[in-house]
Amino acid sequence: MERVTLRKLIKKKEQGQKITMISTYDYLTAKLCQEAGIDSVLVGDSLGMVFQGLDTTLSVTLEEMIYHAKAVRRGAPDLFLIVDMPFMSYQVSVEEALRNCGRVMKETGAQAVKLEGGEEIAETVSRLVSAGIPVVGHIGFTPQSIHRFGGPRVVGKTEEEAERLRKDFRILQEAGAFMIVLESVPWRIAKELTESSDVITIGIGAGRYCDGQVLVFHDLVGLYGDKKPKFVRRYAEGAKLFIDALRRFKIDVERGDFPSEEESYGP
Repeated sequence: MERVTLRKLIKKKEQGQKITMISTYDYLTAKLCQEAGIDSVLVGDSLGMVFQGLDTTLSVTLEEMIYHAKAVRRGAPDLFLIVDMPFMSYQVSVEEALRNCGRVMKETGAQAVKLEGGEEIAETVSRLVSAGIPVVGHIGFTPQSIHRFGGPRVVGKTEEEAERLRKDFRILQEAGAFMIVLESVPWRIAKELTESSDVITIGIGAGRYCDGQVLVFHDLVGLYGDKKPKFVRRYAEGAKLFIDALRRFKIDVERGDFPSEEESYGP
């Protein structure tokens, strides 16, 4: 397929074409995304929970993000690659953010980095963009602030929160972010922000009116968790399929049916 660039994503918004994005963390699933014709892959710090089995994203390191992003780039060489900057890799200072984001861009082949927050990261976003690093913003429920929120929840139901979303969105736009992820945001606010700006909006729990949608690969194919968030649609029940295959393998081995003569090397 033809390589997906930032310009192509912007053109899709201008033409009213929806953008597809999958959050994934390894070569094989990234390869599947490429073969399916997905537009963009996000190496999310959600790998802390989905891949590592942790309770939050907070323990994920910069080195881990780089490691996973390299694998994803090899699997999806033509998709637009975005990499999450992990907790405390960009909050300490603008200079440290520039250094860490520069490492990600140089070492992984990423085409953009994603930072959580609004007004408080505006200066950092501006400096990154000035340095030639495309930036994706992320507002609404931001997992790196999970302790401040007290857990996952919808953000923007009160007028105060809604106005804060509008302000943060505007500030990120002015700072130079070309795309903003809206997570767990009422659809009316997401629609308003999408229609009032040239910035690309990507929804996750923000309704159908965003310019595109992102889901975690493992959620989409039914591999992760017995419970799913309201905004997840499962397109397969992968866990059931794999467990069934493993059980059949176990039975065949215990019965002596595997491997067969056809599956064995001769003398």
